[in-house]
Amino acid sequence: MADQDKIGKDWSGDELDAIVADYFAMLRAERSGQSFVKAQHRRALMEAIGRTNRSVEFKHMNISAVLRELGLPTIKGYKPKFNFQGAIFDAIDRYLTADPTALSLDEVVSPTPSRLGVAEAPTLFEEAAPAANPDSAPKPERLERLVRKFDPTERDFRNRALGKAGEALILDFERARLASEERKDLASKVRWVAQEDGDGAGYDILSFDRAGRERLIEVKTTHGTRTTPFFLSSNERSLSDERPDAFRIYRVFEFGHAPRLFQLRPPLDRAVILQPATYRASFR
Repeated sequence: MADQDKIGKDWSGDELDAIVADYFAMLRAERSGQSFVKAQHRRALMEAIGRTNRSVEFKHMNISAVLRELGLPTIKGYKPKFNFQGAIFDAIDRYLTADPTALSLDEVVSPTPSRLGVAEAPTLFEEAAPAANPDSAPKPERLERLVRKFDPTERDFRNRALGKAGEALILDFERARLASEERKDLASKVRWVAQEDGDGAGYDILSFDRAGRERLIEVKTTHGTRTTPFFLSSNERSLSDERPDAFRIYRVFEFGHAPRLFQLRPPLDRAVILQPATYRASFR
């Protein structure tokens, strides 16, 4: 039963730690295909900490909103709500610091092209790219610090298996697309350049449009959402300027759940907000 004295009051650190741990317990079960009942989890929390059903459910949706910013999966049905109590950031920080394996939940169930069904690759859902919005409201500073600490862009960049799986998916997608457009001759010429020749070309896959014009595709893959940032190398940026007619970025997102994609075309500084992320240090 809810404690009437707590209604309208901020959650304590212990209460937040309890609900964050409960959220990740449900998330692990969901990602591994185990059955669970959210209502039972809510009732157990309500009994343990004396909060109302509405308060518990809303806090679960707060956690979804933070995890979305971190490029992590969220529990189905808990739509992100962004009206945060600031202390939720600290509770999530404590949980992820104590158990960093939670940062790689999707790696256990990441789809491969064979699991997705290569023959069905042309049905991979493609949508319009999100619009860059440099004037959007700034995020809370405590959230910004949390994102910097558990940077989803850096995690994606270092996850070579994820990058290769995304490239393999788009390789099959392009071959199947051309075959469906009655250009099997071009489909047979699609090459996984990054795999066959190594990195350095400024793109991952050589493909074609239906008319036979080259597509130089750089694949950027994330377990996160469509707005999760990504790194762009100076080589890729230069190629986009040199070959704007051919260069494309295929952004594959929500890879561990239901992969979707959108395309970005040059000029890239009109499609995304470009910010310097690293510096080269030299002595001459």
